[in-house]
Amino acid sequence: MLGLKRLSVAQFERALVFRERNLVRVLTRGVYWLWDPMARLTVQVYDATVPELALPRADVLLAEARALLEPQVQIVELGDREVGLVYKNDRLAGVLAPGTRQLYWRGSVNVRVEVRDIANEYALAANTARVLTRAKGVAGASDAISTVEVPDTSVGLLIVDGELRDVLKPGLSAYWKYQRVLRMELVDLRLQTMEVSGQEILTRDKVSLRVNLTALWQVTDAVKARATVANFVDYIYKELQFALREAVGTRTLDELLGDKGALDREVSASAAKLEASGLAVRSVGVKDVILPGEMKTILNQVVEAEKVAQANLIRRREETAATRSLLNTARLMEENPTLLRLKELETLEKVTEKIGNLTVYDGLEGVLKNMVPRLS
Repeated sequence: MLGLKRLSVAQFERALVFRERNLVRVLTRGVYWLWDPMARLTVQVYDATVPELALPRADVLLAEARALLEPQVQIVELGDREVGLVYKNDRLAGVLAPGTRQLYWRGSVNVRVEVRDIANEYALAANTARVLTRAKGVAGASDAISTVEVPDTSVGLLIVDGELRDVLKPGLSAYWKYQRVLRMELVDLRLQTMEVSGQEILTRDKVSLRVNLTALWQVTDAVKARATVANFVDYIYKELQFALREAVGTRTLDELLGDKGALDREVSASAAKLEASGLAVRSVGVKDVILPGEMKTILNQVVEAEKVAQANLIRRREETAATRSLLNTARLMEENPTLLRLKELETLEKVTEKIGNLTVYDGLEGVLKNMVPRLS
């Protein structure tokens, strides 16, 4: 019929009817006859399986034709301090940034938007964080959140707009990025090794030594340490260096070589003040005390002289003991003739063991006094 237009809208479609470019109807599934004798109507058909609706001049349409749109269109408008979690058919599908306005068709795709106020709450729930960071196809997630994963050997310090806001335990955490600057600092809580090597130090008696030190240190309070110390490693190194110089400089060379453990104890006691800064030195050990070449030669000579003197003293003691034993034996023989005779016979027995022929004159007296041995 002249002036009538037939319009068929499928079940997955929606149509907007404009008269002289003004929205007058929103059509759902069905067949429609539109009276338009003057050709003043225009129709825009949309695929409703794509729920997002992008309208030109949306500000004017929402201001003047909101009542027409709302039965078929879900209107989401976020404030400057709000974000939206978009669920499609109960599955998280996207994130809307603050200040966003988004239109969704009502119908085949069930769209639900959860609005979150991020003015004061900037942390995400653990379950939501896992979905946003690990699920694929979540639109806008990478631009919306900042993720932090703290290993089980450390703690994390969350810095928001330059201010320390939270101490993060091991695990995954996520935060909204919008309208704030987020930064995370990891602090390792394990024992760590530090080498203080090649320290040239003068002893109290002006001997130059080179000392090497090893220490084990640990962060005990991450918040306190960050607040008081700019660089943990440099600070501990300097404190150990100063303590070592003080311990060596107040002792003579003989004192140092006589008790090396005293250095360890004194340096460890000096390093105890680090605990006020949230740091702790667990153990200290002096590895090497290196002498200059000429001093090493002199000490070797001293040690050699001491050992020679000790050997001479021992030899004299042994000689004295042997002489005293002989004197005692002589006194016993002088006082006891029978003992003297037995000693003579014992000596004779030892001599005859090495003699092949023996000539005897004048009986036993001759054996004892006039023995003439002949080797075999």
